[in-house]
Amino acid sequence: MVEVTVALLTAALLAGADPHTAVTALGTGCEPDNAVDRALAALEAVPADHARAGALAEALLDATHGQPEMTARLHRWITAQDTVVNPTGSTEHGIHAHSDATADHSNTVGGSARIDGPSIQAHTIIGGVHLTTRGPDRPLPVPRQLPPVPHRFVDRERDLNILNSLTSAPLVVVSGPAGVGKTTFVTHWLRRIRDEFPNGQLYADIGPAATGTPVPPQEALGQFLRAYGFTDLPSDQAEQVALWRSVTGDLRIAVMLDNAVSAAQVRPLLPGGSGSLSVVTSRRRLTGLLADGGTFHELGLLEPEAAVELLVGRIGDHRAEHERDAVATVAELCAGLPLALCLAGARMAARPRQTVASLVNALNHEGGRLAALHADGHSAVQAALDESYTSLPPDMAHGYRCLGSLSFTVFGTEVVAAACDVPIPQAEAVADGLIEVNLLEDLGANRFRFHELVRLHAAQRASQDQSVTTLGGTRRAVGWYLATATAAEALLTPSHRNLPREYPRGTPPPLSFGDPNAALDWLSREQSQLATALRTAADNGWHATVWQLTDALWPLWHRLRPYDLWLEAHDKGLAAARRDGRPAALSRMLTSGGGALLNSGRPEEALTWYTEALDHARADQDRKAEAQSLHGIGRAHHMLGRLSEATSFFTRALARREAIGYIRGAALTRICLGEIAIAQGASDQAFAELTTAHRELAAIPDLHDAARALAFLGRAQATRGDFAAAVSHLEAALDEFRSLGSVHWQSRAMEMLGLTALDRGDQATARTWFERSLAVYASISPRDTRRLRDRINSLREPPAPV
Repeated sequence: MVEVTVALLTAALLAGADPHTAVTALGTGCEPDNAVDRALAALEAVPADHARAGALAEALLDATHGQPEMTARLHRWITAQDTVVNPTGSTEHGIHAHSDATADHSNTVGGSARIDGPSIQAHTIIGGVHLTTRGPDRPLPVPRQLPPVPHRFVDRERDLNILNSLTSAPLVVVSGPAGVGKTTFVTHWLRRIRDEFPNGQLYADIGPAATGTPVPPQEALGQFLRAYGFTDLPSDQAEQVALWRSVTGDLRIAVMLDNAVSAAQVRPLLPGGSGSLSVVTSRRRLTGLLADGGTFHELGLLEPEAAVELLVGRIGDHRAEHERDAVATVAELCAGLPLALCLAGARMAARPRQTVASLVNALNHEGGRLAALHADGHSAVQAALDESYTSLPPDMAHGYRCLGSLSFTVFGTEVVAAACDVPIPQAEAVADGLIEVNLLEDLGANRFRFHELVRLHAAQRASQDQSVTTLGGTRRAVGWYLATATAAEALLTPSHRNLPREYPRGTPPPLSFGDPNAALDWLSREQSQLATALRTAADNGWHATVWQLTDALWPLWHRLRPYDLWLEAHDKGLAAARRDGRPAALSRMLTSGGGALLNSGRPEEALTWYTEALDHARADQDRKAEAQSLHGIGRAHHMLGRLSEATSFFTRALARREAIGYIRGAALTRICLGEIAIAQGASDQAFAELTTAHRELAAIPDLHDAARALAFLGRAQATRGDFAAAVSHLEAALDEFRSLGSVHWQSRAMEMLGLTALDRGDQATARTWFERSLAVYASISPRDTRRLRDRINSLREPPAPV
């Protein structure tokens, strides 16, 4: 047993026996308790200048070969005594070699033979001979290996503050996409806190080499150990790891491991002392290091101001001052990615006679944007993304290409499933894998996105892959948005959902909403992606999908009123309905689009749309569509101030709706008649129409339109002088609009409360309600905002405080 050998050998040596004789004379004996510790304790008790200390240490090293902890402990003892065996074989500082060696660097062995380098002359050697090669006999410098950082370091104060709070952690992982500046950021931070690590700051780039193979831990271990004077290293990695942890056990150092690929690559390089810090940078999240005490920080993109500052630092303040707008555009096209910004700045700096606008032109061509951002003739951004991509397993790489074929900037797991044509669990695995390597950003709440330059790269890869059916995945994704918008419509406005829906085969199941508020929240949050779905369908000629999606978004139009998108959708929806050739679709787009024009303050155009709808309805003998068109024409005349014409069309619409039993439609027409009656001072008629409308809508139930009827009923009460009832109705309607998320009608209700306060002579309360209404209108309706400002300005100024 090694332990027995060590204990007996130690006893023999300390008793003065010859080391060679002691080794050969050792028997099996009985194994003493804690033999290794006792042997080491005996060695450590020997004075450094003991005549036999060197022989004892050498013999122990030989006897304990293969035991890394023992070896490391012996190395520490030798280092502590400053034991140096010179290349000549001589020793210094009290420890003497037991072999004879020449005094210079060459040995003559008879005749003209000459040996260069270390040599040992001995009659018989039993055991191992260890020659430790070290530098000159002087203290080693404290290693400071961090790479340099750019002179101008911008932004990142928030990130720096976060890392400052983590200095007590033993391990910090900073992850982020290619080119986001992880190396520069971490180096800058470690340089700022260098005084906290008096024993050194070590650096190793352990990222994949040109062959694509990650740097083995043993290579970095050798670099680190040599920095502390160890040049004769064990060949076995486990022994090196043990030696590294022993050497650093009492040190306070910072270790930066750059471009790590896996947790397994990092673990052997972690120092042994509790006062040390390891910082790992990686394109992957390396969540496996959580078990090693890792804390994690993801480095994001630069804010627009910082991006501009970085560019200005590269091209100079004077040049940037003359082309401010172009510099801002370049920063925007680089999408906050520091690598892209640095490359753009270098390109401009190398071409001082070219305008910044010329680079804008180059970058504006999406196909060439990656190629335009190059250094030394190589597309650096392209190369960085290629490297991340080639490390992906096949299923992740396929998912990356499929998602690159989409036009959506933000999407969830269902869209991943649609694009890749896989079940939801497999789509989740694809998304998680791309997030892990920082090619996809996790926004939370099942929402992901590509960085703009990553999206271009993914699209480029998709175009090179014939197995990616671009339109198939896109069509399924658009179909999913249509299906989920329809589910929201069915919950928010169930009476409106009466036209067919058609979905591509393979469309993932729509979201299921627990309540109307959740459905409206989804419509609000996904407005941009719904617009993309609509435009994508229109661009590809999917006519049925275009008008069906426009129709399904009815609750979005009427609750949240995104006017520009509302109009754009109906322009596209009407054109698609004409090409699709379905009368019901054409009628719906004309009447629904007429409403969009009315609510956008364009009644004359709305009148044209409604009149065409009336002509089609009569030709098709569609009585319901005819009534809808008459109602719309009445609304257009009402907005144009033609109250008599409006009343005539509303009356005809009401008669047709009642004749076919369309109760909800009749109630909506009664609201319009009641509103006109209020304007004309016919309070009793207004009260009757609005009371009936409110009762019938509440019974359906149509909570939103019932609240509209209640609000107008409150105004009717005010015209009758019943202000208490008026305020009660209006406040109840306001509460209902708040619960339903109807922003526009919240403003309308507050404005009506202001008008009611004016009716009873309370100008101060009126001003308060008008100002509250204006605050809401300001974010949704420029036309209503101007109107309400004029109303507020017409009020008398409040008296000055006494």
